[in-house]
Amino acid sequence: MPRTILGEAQIHPAVREKIANYRSDIVKEVQAAVAANGIVVVGMRQNPFPRKARKLLDAAGIPYKYLEYGSYLGEWRRRLALKMWTGWPTFPMVFVKGVLVGGADDLARLIEKGEVRKT
Repeated sequence: MPRTILGEAQIHPAVREKIANYRSDIVKEVQAAVAANGIVVVGMRQNPFPRKARKLLDAAGIPYKYLEYGSYLGEWRRRLALKMWTGWPTFPMVFVKGVLVGGADDLARLIEKGEVRKT
């Protein structure tokens, strides 16, 4: 099911570039990590769920790359670009083999089913 996003024709030409380039540095950084690593966990300080995802992977002996961007008190604008890019509203954002699989609870279900395992 495709997600609903505002079509480019519905965005005034004067602001299209601003939208396209909004915080693109962080998006490119995550894209590069996802391309270079089998599993990437994108998180933030103070949030217990990125820590939960890392503990699940550590317990299963599964290697991963962790990227951390700010906390509840800072860098929310940078993280917003990731939410806009993925459509995923919370952290962590877990990518497996280039695919966004969700957050910590989603990762736990996939590990339990054997869909994510040591490579």
